[in-house]
Amino acid sequence: MTQPLRTPLPTAAAANHGGPSRPRILIIYTGGTIGMIENAETRALEPFNFNHLIENVPKIKLLDIDIESVEFTDPIDSSSMNPSHWQSIARVIEDHYADFDGFVVLHGTDTMAYTASALSFMFENLDKPIIITGSQLPIGDVRTDGEENLITALQVASARTPDGRPMVREVAILFEDFLWRGNRATKHSSDNFCAFSSENYPALASFGLGIHFNREALLNQTSKGELKVHYGFDTNVMMVDLFPGIQENVVRHMFNTPGIRGIVLKTFGSGNGPSDPWFISALRDATERGIIMVNISQCSNGSVMPGRYSAGLGISQAGVISGHDLTAEASVTKLMHLLARGFNREQVEEYMSNSLCGEMTTTIE
Repeated sequence: MTQPLRTPLPTAAAANHGGPSRPRILIIYTGGTIGMIENAETRALEPFNFNHLIENVPKIKLLDIDIESVEFTDPIDSSSMNPSHWQSIARVIEDHYADFDGFVVLHGTDTMAYTASALSFMFENLDKPIIITGSQLPIGDVRTDGEENLITALQVASARTPDGRPMVREVAILFEDFLWRGNRATKHSSDNFCAFSSENYPALASFGLGIHFNREALLNQTSKGELKVHYGFDTNVMMVDLFPGIQENVVRHMFNTPGIRGIVLKTFGSGNGPSDPWFISALRDATERGIIMVNISQCSNGSVMPGRYSAGLGISQAGVISGHDLTAEASVTKLMHLLARGFNREQVEEYMSNSLCGEMTTTIE
């Protein structure tokens, strides 16, 4: 999926003078709008090569950062992203983890939150920044947001604390005015430059005239050892969105999909669903067959509280576990990740119900 490490990109000349060494950042270009160009005949946007992207961001040369890059052999639209691509991105980072201070992943917006969530679960003991960014307009466009996003992502990835450690030590999405925890963010607009939001967790940083980090929000868990990357994903999962009038035959057909191992159930409000006996029976039948079922809310803000209403209590009593305030992207990637780890059912349910890397709030203030 990737080419060998490229020639270093031209940046400002080093002027160390005995001070701290210049940050070394690796850009991983997967494709997406940020690197696209308009086809003169069809007028459709198509992936272009990395040289085109760099040519349109001359300010990179002014940064006091050593930058190198890797690009996918065939840049893709992020709507074609799948776990094999997540594995390719992770492999590049693991292979060059010791050589760089941080990583910037250029990615299309449509599935960016899925990739950010997946990477957050893959990297155990992550102690460096993985900043994912892209743009709503191609970087060659006059009004592009891509240039600012890329420059700011490089600056965030190279930011350090007073004691010399990376300021950010987690997977994050940078878009327009904010830096979001990757497994807390979701794309909420296809039409605005502020395309991402995080309704249940504050921004890790905001950008105005300066870069303002929210130190209290940053993940600061103590590393328990060397970096370990978990590459497996079990894709025998599905998401089921409830709606008024959903029929028993439809539900049972989905729950009986051959080979299915996990289901993310998107329920109403604080985790509620139909109280019809057939619905609770269908849930219980699925969980008794060993299918892991996770309850998340269709609402972008708030958390599942299964005991708040009887409509939610019945779902919980049928064996469906609470996903608390997980996003849809985090819930499905976390479930795929855990099912591939070789855990037994009780372990999967325990890990799904608890935070691994800041992806959920398990207590309601």
